Amino acid sequence: MNAAGASAARGIGFTSQRTRDRMVERLRAKGIGDEVVLAAMASVPRHLFVEEAIASRAYEDTALPIGFEQTISQPFVVARMIELIRAGRKLGRVLEIGTGCGYQAAVLAAIATEVYSIERITGLHEKARANLRPMRIANLRLAHGDGSKGLPDIGSFDAIILAAAAPTLPEALPAQLAVGGRLIAPVGVKDQALCLIERTNRGFVEQWLDPVHFVPLRGGKA
Repeated sequence: MNAAGASAARGIGFTSQRTRDRMVERLRAKGIGDEVVLAAMASVPRHLFVEEAIASRAYEDTALPIGFEQTISQPFVVARMIELIRAGRKLGRVLEIGTGCGYQAAVLAAIATEVYSIERITGLHEKARANLRPMRIANLRLAHGDGSKGLPDIGSFDAIILAAAAPTLPEALPAQLAVGGRLIAPVGVKDQALCLIERTNRGFVEQWLDPVHFVPLRGGKA
């Protein structure tokens, strides 16, 4: 983030760094222990990624509408999923499926060396670009496309994170993990849970974790 962006992000009142720090303390109290993740959450101004009419609610631990029948995930879920894919290690290349308004992509870019984020909805892709442009995040690349197919031409990823729930995990995505890489995704229709997949030398190891509620993952472009 450049100096002008950082100055604007500090703000006053609900836009202040103190407000973000209070959000981080709530995340810590709820069990998020990765200080790298918490620092990234503290550094990204969430209020810049929601409509002005609801910006005062940006640091509540709740999902908020961002248009196009989509939501920005609640801060705890963002932190929890990133903590799970990081697993205490340095992240190189990360793939996000479902850019939405761009908030989670910005948090990931504060942690990883490279972040690629795919959004299928044209309007949201453009909104994310507009939200992120003032921050000038050099290690973040946005793509408009079908996230269920991933980005096979880019190469393998240290981590893949899905911001929408599929009835079953798209087969193309685990194959794009590097050995040692982790994928986290909400899976299910009415009853959803986080599915964590790790690629090892012997294959894939799967764990089922927290119950969650996400918008559905859809294929194609819109």
